[in-house]
Amino acid sequence: MPKTLADIKTALDSNLGKRLLLKANGGRRKTVERFGTLAETYPAVFVIELDQDENAFERVSYSYADVLTETVELTFLNKQQEM
Repeated sequence: MPKTLADIKTALDSNLGKRLLLKANGGRRKTVERFGTLAETYPAVFVIELDQDENAFERVSYSYADVLTETVELTFLNKQQEM
């Protein structure tokens, strides 16, 4: 992943609308893995629309600093990896 917040935002802007695997810190030594689509990017945060069949809520948002500090890990999927 890129090294600065601006680089992370630019990289995410170029992947808008793509499917991804989200790995995030769930607290108390838990890691949550969810599938979704990168929906929107804003100056300080980005929004992921989660798959409805797997999750109780529709959207989550994280800051670019979460990606920089590796609290959130995003893996963009290609067509062969999608379910």
